[in-house]
Amino acid sequence: MPNLTPTELERYRRQIMLPGFGEVAQRQLKASTVLVTGVGGLGGTAALYLAVAGVGQLILVRGGELRLDDMNRQILMSHDWLGKPRVFKAKSTLAAINPDVQIDAVFDYVTSENVDELVQRADVALDCAHNFEERNRLNEACVRWGKPMVEAAMNDMEAYLTTISPGRTPCLSCLFPEKPDWDRRGFGVLGAVSGTLACLTALEAIKLITGFGEPLFSQLLTMDLSRSEFAKRRPYHDPNCPVCGERSHTSPPAQLPNHAIANPDHFLARNYHL
Repeated sequence: MPNLTPTELERYRRQIMLPGFGEVAQRQLKASTVLVTGVGGLGGTAALYLAVAGVGQLILVRGGELRLDDMNRQILMSHDWLGKPRVFKAKSTLAAINPDVQIDAVFDYVTSENVDELVQRADVALDCAHNFEERNRLNEACVRWGKPMVEAAMNDMEAYLTTISPGRTPCLSCLFPEKPDWDRRGFGVLGAVSGTLACLTALEAIKLITGFGEPLFSQLLTMDLSRSEFAKRRPYHDPNCPVCGERSHTSPPAQLPNHAIANPDHFLARNYHL
């Protein structure tokens, strides 16, 4: 693992002070690469907290230009950037906040042509895309290459979060065998809701990389933020899932970055649809 510079030791001093974290966890963060898809109110905010935590490299993937109605939640953006590719603004904002983080901005959506290369470059993927087509592609590639994926999504005042480890946990196809009809502009959103979920999403990635804390393996955290109600549910791990079923039977679990983490529970329960 790479050593920390004097500047990094001071920058991250307050989190290095955490019992059980220390310089080892900080060096693990520096050595890691995290792929973030859908760099908007959710993915952009998660990327911000990964950058200030000291993740060594971020790969940001997002097509499309910034719109005025993005501005209530996309905190990496600025008004003078309207009509321009938001992923490049995200990169410049994060670089200004923490110049020690290497950032690769990919002005594209997650496609069948680029997803394998993107996933292979990363230690952990954050699934924050605005449609299930991209989410399904990322899920399938993470299962294919044995990479852990943090799955996060929201709708109105509700949200869900889980961490997928191929061969250990249900995948996205287990959670949603029938894909919801999801219109990316068809629901209202408060920036504080996407920000709340984004912070938890970044924390899941940090836990995966460092082994600090317990990730949401085989647990679906659901949130009704209109009532501040949180619950953990046990999603069904389909042994015949067309995406992860064969891997669950024949392949070793995903290789988690830099730290051996205990196996999650395995169980059968009802499938949950948000």
